Amino acid sequence: MDSRLLILLFLSALTIGCKEKQLHLSKIEGRQISISDSLKANTEINDFIEPYRKHIQADLSTVLAYAVDTYSKTDGEFNTAIGNFMADAVYEEANPIFLSRTNKNIDMVLLNHGGIRAIISKGDITTRTAFELMPFENSIVVVALKGSQVTTLINYLSKAKKAHPISKLKLSIDNDDNIIEATINNKPIDQNKTYYIATNDYLYNGGDNMTFFQPNDSLYVLDYKIRNALIDHFKKVDTISPVRDNRFIQIK
Repeated sequence: MDSRLLILLFLSALTIGCKEKQLHLSKIEGRQISISDSLKANTEINDFIEPYRKHIQADLSTVLAYAVDTYSKTDGEFNTAIGNFMADAVYEEANPIFLSRTNKNIDMVLLNHGGIRAIISKGDITTRTAFELMPFENSIVVVALKGSQVTTLINYLSKAKKAHPISKLKLSIDNDDNIIEATINNKPIDQNKTYYIATNDYLYNGGDNMTFFQPNDSLYVLDYKIRNALIDHFKKVDTISPVRDNRFIQIK
């Protein structure tokens, strides 16, 4: 027999002999393991992370400012002291950055009511306060919108009738949600003008059904988290005493 044929027969037999048995999944089992005090701590891991834990706790407990009262997002129907504070803080901290990069000013700020995740309690304000207030990683972006798109934004606010934090915008509506007055920096909205609106990346991407940010003339990403803007602002002001005002009201 030809040696090549013998080799082929040998390899064929070897392949058949070594062929793995086909396995099939027949059953899946699982059980719930509760995470509680009954679980034993791993001393080695605890010892490793303890220095980091102490450093983080010390950082979070650092006093940044003082609040003269307690502020909550439920303290107003159309605007709240805490929301006004946050929108104004974003403007004051983000505008110098935007101005230095573009030689333009931010015209107004719009944040979302649901993004306020905690109260500011009377007394010391710490870094932990800022993380509780804004636990998300939302960053500030500036969107260039034509006046006609800003009108769509204002119509959204008038229908939503919610205390979404705003700054530099003044809005008055009647009992039927009709707009009585809408100004930016105390001037009527020019339909042909380009306005630079500071907001967060969540809203820019359509969060809370705010679809009016796209399309737009341009987008500026500041690489600046809202939480960091709040921390920077707390450090600068020392004491906060925000109030409700007439930036968004319903005239009855």
